[in-house]
Amino acid sequence: MTTKSQLESALKDAMRSQNDVARRTIRMVLSSVKNTEIDRGQPLDETGISAIIQKEVKIRQEAMDEARRANRPDLVQEAQDEISILQNFLPAQLTETELKELVAKIITELNATGQADIGKVMKALLPMTQGRAPGNVVNQMVREMLAG
Repeated sequence: MTTKSQLESALKDAMRSQNDVARRTIRMVLSSVKNTEIDRGQPLDETGISAIIQKEVKIRQEAMDEARRANRPDLVQEAQDEISILQNFLPAQLTETELKELVAKIITELNATGQADIGKVMKALLPMTQGRAPGNVVNQMVREMLAG
């Protein structure tokens, strides 16, 4: 079952159970998927849908940070609820250990030795970590490992 069909099925379930948070959250994601498909003129693949879901998670994490600064625990809880719903549709995230092993493997394969090779390593790594680890975390780990 594709992620898009899982989202559509979950939307129906949320409507049946009258779960407003899930219904609203899933509708936003499906809307983003459809808008992106219209813009591109073709259906999205699993990677594209995962990228949209990750973008939605990131938006909610930023909203949660803003709500904390504004001392709004109600909005923090709402964002956390939405993030937990969205994470059900993302592929399993890489653990820090798995990510370190993958970065080390790519660095070895490419014979990368220093900061000048960050771009080359990132270019090889990003397709492997797409949807499974945030790009900024991958970048930070590559920088640390190439620094020595």
